[in-house]
Amino acid sequence: MATLPRSSLLLWGVLAACVAAGVDAGWLPGTATFYGGADGSGTMDGACGYGNLYNAGYGINNAALSSVLFNNGASCGQCYTITCDPSRPGGRWCKLGTSITVTATNLCPPNWALPSDNGGWCNPPRPHFDMSQPAWEHIGVYSAGIIPVLFQQVKCSRQGGVRFEIAGFNYFLLVNIQNVGGSGSVGAAWVKGTKTGWIQMSRNWGANWQACVGGLSGQALSFAVTTTGGQYLQFLDVAPAWWQYGMAFSSPLQFTY
Repeated sequence: MATLPRSSLLLWGVLAACVAAGVDAGWLPGTATFYGGADGSGTMDGACGYGNLYNAGYGINNAALSSVLFNNGASCGQCYTITCDPSRPGGRWCKLGTSITVTATNLCPPNWALPSDNGGWCNPPRPHFDMSQPAWEHIGVYSAGIIPVLFQQVKCSRQGGVRFEIAGFNYFLLVNIQNVGGSGSVGAAWVKGTKTGWIQMSRNWGANWQACVGGLSGQALSFAVTTTGGQYLQFLDVAPAWWQYGMAFSSPLQFTY
């Protein structure tokens, strides 16, 4: 008879205790499906605007969130640890003792044509993760299609610094803020040219932040960001004066919360 490694048994013991205690310690119940194909290539782009998720620093361990979790894009970049819950219906498809941490990179929109318990998995108020197939198969058996899960938001660990991808035209600047560590998501942002003061930006959609301002071409750009965790950093002259729309620039600085 096969046995689980000691580390897996310890992990599962902790999770089982959470279930028995009514999902304590920050664990919440939800469900999870998968999309994007066996290699996860179909999960690129998405409602956060990250484009190529490898370039953006997120890779294949990603998920589209139902609208109740997506929060109109405010959750873009956040990290969630997810494990299958064998105590609920469908739990027989769990891969016991496993968990996976994914980044929120897309929206799983409601499907009002289907009931919430039969195909409309992302309908409000369901907390649901439509995960990349490789990430999902780490915790569930492929043939199940959907599994019950426990999840919690966790700190994001990133390789390298925060990345700024610049788009827009003339008097409109649109910046996608990527590879954010700590809380993973952006709560506020500002931009400054070498000849301007700090200019408040606003969320356009997903992880895209906008400023309706002209005359920044030919100036080095600095950005200031506050994460949803409350940490504030300035990224001075991260984009040199020769920046062009469509370019991306990385900073050596990174968030810790």
